[in-house]
Amino acid sequence: MTETVPPLLPAPAAPPEPAASGRLLARAAFLTAVLTVAGAVLGLLRDQAFAHVFGAGADTDAFLVSWTVPEVAATLLIEDGLAFVLVPAFSLALVRRARHPDPDPVRALVAATLPRLMLALIGGAAVLICAAPAVVAVLAPGLPRADLAVDCTRATATCVLSFGLAGYCSAALRGHGRFLAPASIYVAYNVGIIGLLLLLGRAWGVRAAAAGVAFGGVLMVLVQVPALWRGWRRREAVPALPAARGPAGKTPRALRFALVAPVVVFALSRQTQVLIERFLAAPLPAGAISHLNYAQKVAQMPMVLSLMLCTVTFPVIARALAAGDTERARRRVESDLIVAGTIVLLGASVVVACAPEIIQLLFQRGAFTAHDTAATAAVMRVYALGLLGQTLVGVLARSYFSEARPLWFPAFAMLAGLTATAAAGALAVPAWGAPGIAAANALGITLTALLLLWGSGRRRTALSVGPVSGQLARLLGAACVATAACRWGASASSSPLLALVIGASVAVVVFAVTARLLRVREFCLLFRPVTRKLWHAR
Repeated sequence: MTETVPPLLPAPAAPPEPAASGRLLARAAFLTAVLTVAGAVLGLLRDQAFAHVFGAGADTDAFLVSWTVPEVAATLLIEDGLAFVLVPAFSLALVRRARHPDPDPVRALVAATLPRLMLALIGGAAVLICAAPAVVAVLAPGLPRADLAVDCTRATATCVLSFGLAGYCSAALRGHGRFLAPASIYVAYNVGIIGLLLLLGRAWGVRAAAAGVAFGGVLMVLVQVPALWRGWRRREAVPALPAARGPAGKTPRALRFALVAPVVVFALSRQTQVLIERFLAAPLPAGAISHLNYAQKVAQMPMVLSLMLCTVTFPVIARALAAGDTERARRRVESDLIVAGTIVLLGASVVVACAPEIIQLLFQRGAFTAHDTAATAAVMRVYALGLLGQTLVGVLARSYFSEARPLWFPAFAMLAGLTATAAAGALAVPAWGAPGIAAANALGITLTALLLLWGSGRRRTALSVGPVSGQLARLLGAACVATAACRWGASASSSPLLALVIGASVAVVVFAVTARLLRVREFCLLFRPVTRKLWHAR
C-alpha cells in the first residue's frame, strides 16, 4: 500500500539545482544559522544586562528613543534597504564578469557607488548629531528625560556611517557567495555593547549603552575587512551557485534614484512602525516603551531564525533572475515561504504559550520586577500574532527586489500597512495601552503581507499563490493546536525553566503531528519513511 503526498506546486519545468549548489546552500545556511543564533543569544544577554542594571523607567525610555537610530539604520543600511539594491547589483556584475571579465564589472560597480555612499553617510550622521534635540522632540514628545535622550541620540547617530559601511561590505560578500563574515556582524555588535555596558554602566548610566552602540558599529565593519581584502586581492570568482543561463543583462547603476527610491520608501515605512509605537507609547506611564522594546526583541526571535535561510538564498534568486531563469527563482521563493513559515509559526506557538515564563527567565532580576514581567509578557503575546506577517514580508520583499528594477508595489503595500498600524494604534491605546499598540502592529504588518502575497502572483516570477496560501493556512492551524498543547505542558511545573522546556518539547511534537494530519506537504514527506516501515512491519 502506498501513500500519496499532496502536491504543493505544479511540477517544475526547470531542472533541479546542481548537487554542488545544494551542498553550498546547506553549508552556508548552517553557518548563517549558527552565527545568527550566536548573535541573537548575545542580543538577549545585552538586553538582560541592560534590564538588570537599569530596569524599566524614565532613563531606559530615554535611551530606547535614541535606540531608534540604530534600529532604522540597521533596517535601511544592513538588513533591507541597501541590501535590496546592492545584492542584485553585485549579482548582475558577477554574471557580466563571467562573460566579459575586462574591464572588471565588479570593481567598476564599487568605484561608482562606494565614494558617493560614503559622502551621503557622513552627511547623514552629521545632520542627525546636530538635529538630535528636534529628533527626540518628534519621536517622543513629552518624554520626561529628553536631555538624556538627546545625549544618547548623538552617540548612536555615528552608526549611520558604520552601519552603512557594514551593510555595503555585507552586500558585496553575500553577492560573491561569502556568508561567514556578514553573518558575524551582530556577534561583534553585541559584544561591543555588552562590553561598554558592563565596563561603564555604573559610571555613565544609560549613556554607556549608547557609547556601546557606536563602538559595536565600528566592530561590524572591522569583522568583515579581512574577507573583503582577501577577495579583492585574489579577484575571486563566485563559488558554485546555480548556473547562469540565458542572456545576461547589463549591470545597472546601483545608486540610480529610480531603483533606490522604492527600496528606501519600503525600508523606512517598515521601520516607521517602531516609530509609531514609541510615539503612541510616550504619554503612557513610565516603562511602557521599555516593555514594548523587551517584548518585541524576544517575540521576534522566531522571525529572525526563520529569515536566516532567505539571507543565503537572496543572492541565488538575484543571480537566477539576472540570467533569465525565472522558474528556478520562483521555486526557490515558494520553498523559502513554506520553510520560513514553519519555523516562525512553531516559534510563535511557544512565545504565546510561555510568554510569562520566558520573560521571567530572561529578565526578572535586579531592577526588573515581577510587575515588569507581567506587563512585558502581555505585550509579547500580542506581538506574536504578527510574526507570520513579519516573516512573509521579509521573504516576499527579497523576491520582489531581486529583480534589480524599480518596483513601487512593495513600498505601497508597506505604506498601506503603516496606515493601518497608525489608525488602529490611535484607537486602541486609550483602551488597552501598550498591548493595543502591539495589536495595531500585528494588524498592519499582516495587511502588508497579504498584499505582497497577492501581488506575487502577478509578477514575472508568478508565484503559485493559491497552493502556497493553502499550505500556510494549514501550518497556522497546526500552530494553534501546538499553542494550546504548549500551555498545557508548561502548566505542569512552577519552575520557569522546566515549564519552558516541557512546553516547547510538547509544542514541537504536537506541531509536527498536526501538520502531518493536515497534510502539509513537507511533513508528509518527513513522516513517509516512518509510516512505510510501520506498514511493512505489520
